[in-house]
Amino acid sequence: MPVLNELNYLGDWLKFEGDNLYSRDEVTVISGQNLATGTVVGIITASGKVTQVAPAAVDGSQNAAGLLLLDVDASAADKSGVIIARHAICSDKKIVWPGGITGPQKTAAIAQLKALGILVREGA
Repeated sequence: MPVLNELNYLGDWLKFEGDNLYSRDEVTVISGQNLATGTVVGIITASGKVTQVAPAAVDGSQNAAGLLLLDVDASAADKSGVIIARHAICSDKKIVWPGGITGPQKTAAIAQLKALGILVREGA
């Protein structure tokens, strides 16, 4: 019997958000990215576009600015998306981090999210 691998769903990681879309911001995901729901993103200062958070970067994307609400495939061109940018509670179990992120880098990104009002709860 083949193995079934389920993808992330919004409810797997987002446990609470503010009413009336208060927690959400519309963004543009920069081309070359294929990002899943729950991906921690940073904003590239020069363009204002988002990309997966990159702790070693120096272009602004090293700072966690939110989490991608739904999957966005911007492999070929920039695409619109929505992020959770404030006032939310997320489960740490299904948040999507970049490969190779270290424990201290993850802790720093979680602190940056907390400063935005996005609480990352263990096992929430």
